[in-house]
Amino acid sequence: MVTEDAFRRVALALADASERARRGHPDFRVHGRIFATLRWPREGWGMVKLTPTQQQRFVRAEPDVFAPVTGAWGRRGSTNVCLRTAKSASVRRALVAAWHNAAARRLTP
Repeated sequence: MVTEDAFRRVALALADASERARRGHPDFRVHGRIFATLRWPREGWGMVKLTPTQQQRFVRAEPDVFAPVTGAWGRRGSTNVCLRTAKSASVRRALVAAWHNAAARRLTP
């Protein structure tokens, strides 16, 4: 099990990461771009913004932890994380991948 505090600590330990609140839940950003949120879709859950390919890998490896967000956001890679069933190493890998995706966008022209 991963707590919300542990999710937050890992997200904020990434370079240039910051926390804000939007629509009643915390989000984590790098260079102004959201890479993860907490309490989405509800308490006990998180969300990471992966690529569709990354999402497939995480969901296949741990379907009890990772699931695509419903609708268009999910088809673009947004992935829910069930904190109750998650292990810290998996959450860390997902957060790092999501952070990298958001940070890399700033580096491309």
